[in-house]
Amino acid sequence: MRVHVCAVGRLRKSPELELITDYSTRFDRTGRALGLGPLSLHEVEDKKGGGMSAEAPLLERAIPKGALICTMDERGKVMSSPEFANLLGRWRDEGRGDVAFVIGGADGIDPSLRAKADASLSFGKMVWPHMLVRVMLSEQLYRAASILAGSPYHRV
Repeated sequence: MRVHVCAVGRLRKSPELELITDYSTRFDRTGRALGLGPLSLHEVEDKKGGGMSAEAPLLERAIPKGALICTMDERGKVMSSPEFANLLGRWRDEGRGDVAFVIGGADGIDPSLRAKADASLSFGKMVWPHMLVRVMLSEQLYRAASILAGSPYHRV
């Protein structure tokens, strides 16, 4: 199952980019034998500053056709890492070819796009900067692959 992160904004050379690159590489390495990956990042940018409503169609075009859509949203479901790993494994086992994790811009994800989502996840009740959400998601994807592989990376 190919994994896509579709996000508003461009990551420049930064500590966040280094972390995302590291965790993405780890995910690809660990996930390959499990039928997970590769992990790819699709960045979109609304240069006119139209907010959520302008970002939604850009994000929709970045989502592969037929992909399961999972929004990263403060209203989403909060899960433990093992629960997230089981969810990824279930989607893979159901034969999903692609899953797209959607991260909105500073104002979040437009309601019209949220309504099209198959799932919605949250990293807690606090709101996180969208660039940090990318880091956290890439780490959790690697952690999920490690859990599914039986690796000692995740300690209970």
